Amino acid sequence: MHKDPSGSPACDGSAATSPFEDASERFLAYLAQMEGMSPQTVRAYRGHLDAFAAWARRHGVDALHVSVRELRRYLAELKAARYAPRTVAAHLSAIRSFFRWALAEGLVDTDVASTIQTPKVPGSLPTTVTHEQMARLLNAPDPSTDEGARDLAMLELFYATGARISELSGLDIESFDRSEHTVRLFGKGSKERIVPVYRRAWQAVASYLSGPRGRLLAQAKATEDVAGHHPLFIGRHGKRMSADSLRYRFRVLARKAGLPPDVTPHTMRHTFATDLLAGGADLRSVQELLGHASLSTTQLYTHLTPDRLKAAVRQAHPRG
Repeated sequence: MHKDPSGSPACDGSAATSPFEDASERFLAYLAQMEGMSPQTVRAYRGHLDAFAAWARRHGVDALHVSVRELRRYLAELKAARYAPRTVAAHLSAIRSFFRWALAEGLVDTDVASTIQTPKVPGSLPTTVTHEQMARLLNAPDPSTDEGARDLAMLELFYATGARISELSGLDIESFDRSEHTVRLFGKGSKERIVPVYRRAWQAVASYLSGPRGRLLAQAKATEDVAGHHPLFIGRHGKRMSADSLRYRFRVLARKAGLPPDVTPHTMRHTFATDLLAGGADLRSVQELLGHASLSTTQLYTHLTPDRLKAAVRQAHPRG
């Protein structure tokens, strides 16, 4: 059950839903089906919209036709309740996305949320792992076992491609181009990108496909998916491993490698980008490899490579 800024339950016991709540359900379905957002992101949006709906209900506000003043009042209550600036910004982002969609759908006449400035959020740098930590992590699986061979292929692909966990879950055997040593990834909004795979990662995938994957299928007495799809990562039931299943396996391996608890699958993506930039890759190439829509998102990683930037200045600047 979600809570509003005052801490009161989001549900008042009434079974009836408001026009805003009905519209938000359609919006959330749109995010999942048309925008390809992950279940975790959709759940976060749902929580933010539920909190806003609960606040509006408590104050007698028409959430679907809220005024700019009322929306500012809601955000002020979040701040007064000592919500972190990043959390307030996340609430506003969800509301802003909803009203942008609602305007396009003809449910509202104006997009009131677009006029409200996003709260300033203190900058935070992505978490990365050191080369020594990465080596320990890649040595955590036992490749002599079928599951270990699968887990090693998973870890190597994380580090080789900078893939999101949802992208890794969606990989099929057909996603790989064996002649070019590349893999096709489908990111947010089903945007496709081609990423080269380095030799050790390619060998880990090939070793997994040479026997362990087939044995995992046989042990589960399962058959391949229909419609020509052959999921790369197979779980104990012989089905495609979900993002949650891959995340669980990653946590087990990270713990075995003695890594800090804040190291997550997304840390591998951050490390991939940071190591490429530290090695001299240009920002545009890293943007393309990560599938970032905006270069400003990729630029965040330049803050993690000061030595590379200093070297670039010394080499290229006339007074370097």
